[in-house]
Amino acid sequence: MKEGPDIAFLGSLIGDPARANMLTALLSGKALTASELAGEAGITPQTASAHLSKMEAAGLLQLRKQGRHRYFALADDDVGSVLEAMMGFAAKKGHLRTRTGPKDPALRYSRVCYNHLAGDLGVRMMDSLLAKNFLTPETEGLGLTGDGKAFFEAFEIDFDPLEKSRRPLCKSCLDWSNRRSHLAGSLGSALLIRFYDLGWAKRVENSRIVAFNVAGEKAFLKTFPV
Repeated sequence: MKEGPDIAFLGSLIGDPARANMLTALLSGKALTASELAGEAGITPQTASAHLSKMEAAGLLQLRKQGRHRYFALADDDVGSVLEAMMGFAAKKGHLRTRTGPKDPALRYSRVCYNHLAGDLGVRMMDSLLAKNFLTPETEGLGLTGDGKAFFEAFEIDFDPLEKSRRPLCKSCLDWSNRRSHLAGSLGSALLIRFYDLGWAKRVENSRIVAFNVAGEKAFLKTFPV
């Protein structure tokens, strides 16, 4: 009998087109109802419920209940990172969707990947942090330097909740559109929230696009030069 992690099982769950579409929809970081996810997948609510039960049992999704409503979200940022990495790998191998639209350039420029910034601006931020030696590549991910912590604290990032969290502080996530890495982990999430709080950017409704205003984009580029 084969031993070790069962990638075939997870592959079969993620590889189903309907389930893949539902998981991709949840990369926005928003929790969605079974009916909403059924619409994303183009299937009936009954079929969607069966798919969602399987993914929840496998640890890919978590169920949130609010009153009579039931919402589904990705179980954690590890799931989001795996999905983004698979999208990057698919793009690298030429397995692309044939339908494109006017939102594609905006999505590639700046979007949310579960709970952190991705796209051109996300990759730029990672490049800038590495070039300044605020982050350093390590065997098992990314390390935060003393200068880096000072920089983020000056940017009003509160490290107390981040360091108490069970999530990794900082980790790299393969960007599907750039095929390079952007910053994930609790620090990546905190930075995206900070951009919102500063009024630099906001989420486009019903989309993964993170839209920076003119002043916010200028401030971002100045903060993270390359």
